Amino acid sequence: MSELTAQVNELLAAEPALRPVEMASRLEVSEWQVMQCLPAELVCLLCGDQAQHLLEQVAGWGPVTTIIEVAGSVFEVKAPLPKGRSGYGYYNLFGEPGELHGHLKLDAIGHIALQSKPHRGKEAHAIVFYNDDGHCVFKIYLGRDDKGVLFPEQVAAFHALKELQHG
Repeated sequence: MSELTAQVNELLAAEPALRPVEMASRLEVSEWQVMQCLPAELVCLLCGDQAQHLLEQVAGWGPVTTIIEVAGSVFEVKAPLPKGRSGYGYYNLFGEPGELHGHLKLDAIGHIALQSKPHRGKEAHAIVFYNDDGHCVFKIYLGRDDKGVLFPEQVAAFHALKELQHG
């Protein structure tokens, strides 16, 4: 076991609610480095070249929460992920008003994590996209109903993605 894996395991045991980004900050490593040390029941690691396939899958799942963290600020969009198409070197998202709209540089995605880690005491699952330096580009969390319960069909689809990776 590497020293970093031991440190991550110690943090998980001492503070199970700690988010990977917070662990990374404390350990002075990238979030991706922390992801690589998490137990298999919490994370499934993928190559970045699977980003478009995953985005195309999620576009059919209904409301999700897309999160972008920049310089300590957190931006959230709670809406279905729009379908996209490739063009001019980007994967272009064309959301309806109130939905996500933008241009993703998919060749800048080096790694992806399918993360299953409770957040604030609730079951949570996310698809997390990282650049080659191990810094998070954005996260897509599964959606919740008005009572805060995850949509069961999204949970099933998320687990199916993990199963495909483990063959």
